[in-house]
Amino acid sequence: MGQAEQQPRRYIVAEYFAFEEQSEVKHEFFDGEVFSMAGADVSHNMLGGNFYVNFRQALRGRPCKVVMEGVQLAVQEGHHYTYPDVMITCDPDDQQAKRIIKAPVLLVEVLSPSTAEYDRGRKFNQYKQLPSLQHYLLVSQTSWLVEWYRREPGNIWSFTPLVEADDTLVIPDLNINLTVAEIYEGTDIAPLKLVAEEPAVAYGGQRF
Repeated sequence: MGQAEQQPRRYIVAEYFAFEEQSEVKHEFFDGEVFSMAGADVSHNMLGGNFYVNFRQALRGRPCKVVMEGVQLAVQEGHHYTYPDVMITCDPDDQQAKRIIKAPVLLVEVLSPSTAEYDRGRKFNQYKQLPSLQHYLLVSQTSWLVEWYRREPGNIWSFTPLVEADDTLVIPDLNINLTVAEIYEGTDIAPLKLVAEEPAVAYGGQRF
């Protein structure tokens, strides 16, 4: 008889919070399961820092605040908690929050090979359920590419890729005007290069 497959331990939310306070490694929580987060490398840290610094400047004097990856997001109270790389919230209750943000207007996730599919798929589908969320940014660490998703009228999400150095993230409501070059400033990540097609070779007056 084969060995029974061991099921992952399931936690109630109170157990998860107590565990997280004692742990040196951050964990996300989804319906009773906890998932450890890999440590960020230098590029990941720099990208998050560039957003944080620029967003802080843009929001100066406004009733909004920006926080980085050490702060939790309650995606669904009691069921799903994550640690986005950068968040902006303008919700009055969030302004007094000590640990958990509940109503972000903008989220940034810096992609890594192990999380890219999750960040684009199940996590984004969960984030869409947040009524406050208007902008979701996925940031590549392999080349200059920012995938900008924004909520349009009718609850439709549009998509804009930002690739060129002067492509700009413009969000008037948040006073944000940030170029791709500024996002990747100080990193060793190279711009996205398009591979040119090889010229056709002529044979007997015809080109192939």
